[in-house]
Parts: sequence; structure tokens; C-alpha cells
Amino acid sequence: MEPEPLYNLLQLPKDVAWPAEEEEEGESLPQGEKKRYLPPSSRKDPKFVELQKVLMEWINATLLPEHIMVRSLEEDMFDGLVLHHLFQKLAGLKLEAEEIALTAASQRHKLEVVLGAVSQSLQAEEPQDVWSVDAIFNKDLLATLHLLVALARCFQPNLALPPDIQVEVITIESTKSGLKSEKLVEQLTGSSMDKDQAPKDVFDELFKLAPEKVGAVKEAIVSFVNQKLERLGLSVQDPDTQFADGVILLLLIGQLEGFFLHLKEFYLTPSSPAEMLHNVTLALALLKDEGLLSHPVNPEDIVNKDAKSTLRVLYSLFYKHKLKANKDGRP
Repeated sequence: MEPEPLYNLLQLPKDVAWPAEEEEEGESLPQGEKKRYLPPSSRKDPKFVELQKVLMEWINATLLPEHIMVRSLEEDMFDGLVLHHLFQKLAGLKLEAEEIALTAASQRHKLEVVLGAVSQSLQAEEPQDVWSVDAIFNKDLLATLHLLVALARCFQPNLALPPDIQVEVITIESTKSGLKSEKLVEQLTGSSMDKDQAPKDVFDELFKLAPEKVGAVKEAIVSFVNQKLERLGLSVQDPDTQFADGVILLLLIGQLEGFFLHLKEFYLTPSSPAEMLHNVTLALALLKDEGLLSHPVNPEDIVNKDAKSTLRVLYSLFYKHKLKANKDGRP
């Protein structure tokens, strides 16, 4: 009995044509090896497309100071260049890897170094077999997404990834009797319930149980902020909007924490949401390094002028430095 054609084995809908190059590759697959594909229906799934968009925007915002722009997760990640810069930025580490790899062999070696370092950082977080060197280097989109989701969960857990992303994957295996196919469902992101279970803090309770007191708290914080910004010739009237681009927030942190921020490190006059997001992300990283953020804050919320998130960040500075001033006997 002759083996069934690849189209029948895969049981694709009649109105979906299988790419010719993938059909040929499946028919020439060495015996015992497996290959997986994303059918067109999975690639076009709106939630799957949204996940790629969110991850690309996150990468581009993170690497904006280095002038690195990702346009395709499938085509721009395989050689290790972007992953090298991204991991160094997120982990604060310097990797001993070739900066520019031009040959396939040097690109693969660079990728091995980067993924080796990533594995050490994420060993307790994610099984690395879902994003092996072979898979990433061969432009396996699913493997690349698994890797980026793992990095986001580890280094920026507040990144708003679309929840419950599942895609249908077709696996082809070459056996003695011919090609064997199987349809599987692969989970890329977790349930939205994970976010619902985040611990609440004083601001959650304030906005929920005593909204009438929000104005008084905001007034006290604005008064404190303006007192500290006065020497810079700055003032704040509306904290919900004036901190959205991160500029005043960075200057305030610099004043209070004694940081000197070089103008090359942030955008003094941000002209796009990505530049604003860079500023706010940098500000939150500084606060986190100083141990001031007891509750996670999503930088996108600040950029989007979320009142609760903005007050939560300002309160962390107010709480530390107002108490310090009181202890020192200063007003």
C-alpha cells in the first residue's frame, strides 16, 4: 500500500494549501526525525499575532538606546545578535561573545554562548528544551516565542502579555512506513488568573475603600515633590499626566537618591511612546535597585497616565524621604 500523500496525512482543510517547500522538506525528512510546522490558521490567529507584537514592542523599547530595531521575531532573532544585547540589558551582565558574527558557524557559536547564559539565569524558571540552539538557529518561531516569554516573565514580570495563548502545531515524523503526522496544542502564555492573584497594597485598598481620601494623599505627595523640584525650577500640578514621559520622574529620583543621569541615558524631550516607555522603565529600574518598589509597577501604566500606578511610584519616594526628613528633625 502506497503511503498517503502529505496533504492527507496532515488532514489540512481543503481550502488551505500547504507551502510547496515544506511539503518537499517533509517528504525528504530523514527517518526517525521530527519536524513541526505552524499551519496558516495558527499564524493568523489574532491572539498569536498580538503576542508577537507585544514582545517586539518590548524588545524595541528595551534596546532603543542601542538603536536596535526588530521587525520580525522569526527572521531577526536566530543569529544571536539581538538576544545578546537583550539579555545583557535585562540581566546586567557582560557576555564574552563576538559582537558581530558574519558566518553561520560564528553566528551559531554566538547563539550557544547567549543561550548558555540564559539557561543559567532561567534554569529554575523554564525547561530549555523548548528553545534549543538548533530550534532558534533554524528560525523556529515557537521556540523563539517560548524563549522571549521566559525572559519577560523572569526580568519584566509586569509586561502585559496576552493570556492563554495556545496554538495548534503539526508535527511530522519520518518512520519506516512513511510520514506520520500529529496535531498538538502548544501553550505559550499562562492564564489571566495569574495576574488576578497579584498581592494588593495600600493603594489598592485606598482606591477601593476610601476613594474620597485619594485627593488628600495626592495633594501631600505633590507638595513634597514640588519642594524637591524647586531647586531645578520645575513644578508639578497634575501628577497623573506630568510623569507619563518619565522625564520629571527621573530628575526627581536623581535629586532624592543622588543619581547623576547622563543625557545619553534617557530622552530629555521624548517624542514617541517608545521613548517615554524607555524613560519610565529606566526610572522604575532605578527604584527597584534601591529597594523602593514593594509592589510591582508596569511602566506602560505610567505612560498611559494610570493614576494609581503613578501615585504608587511617587509614594515610594515620599515614604522614604519624608520619614528620613522627619527623623533628622527637618520639615
